[in-house]
Amino acid sequence: MDKKTAAELIETTFNATFNENKFTLFIRNLLNDLEPKSNSYSGNYIWDDYKDHINTYKRIGKYIDPLGEALDVLIVEVKSVAKLERARTALRNFVIKHLSKFEKDYALVAFYTKEDHGSDWRFSFVKLEYRSELDGEKGKVRTKKEFTPAKRFSFLVGEYEKAYTAKAQLLPLLQNIANNPTIKDLEIAFSIENVTDEFFEQYKDLYVKLFEHFENDAHIKDEMGKANIDNARFTKKLLGQIVFLYFLQKKGWLGVR
Repeated sequence: MDKKTAAELIETTFNATFNENKFTLFIRNLLNDLEPKSNSYSGNYIWDDYKDHINTYKRIGKYIDPLGEALDVLIVEVKSVAKLERARTALRNFVIKHLSKFEKDYALVAFYTKEDHGSDWRFSFVKLEYRSELDGEKGKVRTKKEFTPAKRFSFLVGEYEKAYTAKAQLLPLLQNIANNPTIKDLEIAFSIENVTDEFFEQYKDLYVKLFEHFENDAHIKDEMGKANIDNARFTKKLLGQIVFLYFLQKKGWLGVR
């Protein structure tokens, strides 16, 4: 897929309210050899300990990567916006329980809620991790399961998001139609380290532009001099306050989203 078409597919999918058809189309292009599934679960098919969190969920596909690793693709309808934003551990554990049932270690999941018509949703990579430990009593090595932290491996997307990070991370995989992505490729795309590096690069670029704007505007520079304001310190503080206000906005604490 050429870069322009791939970018448009990402924008159509992630810069909008959640749409099952669009999401499924994206997944089919991302995972070339996806095996479609149509399993839907609701009511008594939702485990009792998750009925307060989940309305319904669907298993829309199974994927085997080039190394033989298996992955499920799920769509999970969450009860409310509050659950979507604050019950991340419970939602992750719900997916973990599904993976255990189907004997898989990985899932790609769209989490959304009808309460806000799917305007804000999450696209997540969930994995079971294993580590080996020595059984002191028996002197044998055994394997123990560990769960990935709930805050890792998710893109916040939707109508009010620009999905810049999702686009940057997923675009190379979507363009590479000649090869199926490995599970490792997907994990790297969702890696918090990559997301953090990109954020700080963009933050640094904005800092430089703002600093230079104040430095090159004679009137602003003169007023700063009169007030004994250091440009570098002022620019850093201003950006920090803007980021903080954005955080409050995203939490809905300013009355807007």
